[in-house]
Amino acid sequence: MPLPSGSFSQQGGPTCFDKMKTGFTIGFCVGMASGALFGGFSALRYGLRGRELINNVGKVMIQGGGTFGTFMAIGTGIRC
Repeated sequence: MPLPSGSFSQQGGPTCFDKMKTGFTIGFCVGMASGALFGGFSALRYGLRGRELINNVGKVMIQGGGTFGTFMAIGTGIRC
């Protein structure tokens, strides 16, 4: 059975801000994962151990997540 022509405009899908939040969240997760990999290998190569290793890897993970999340949110906002 065909749908009426105006049914999609009344359903209320996600807003542009909701899509940007989702883009930021996905980008933050991907950036954290890549930060853990690259930051972990880099810190081990520098010879960091213990608390220094955890602090350095955590900092790189947050920086990578924030950067990649921001760019994903901007890219999603451009597509809205």
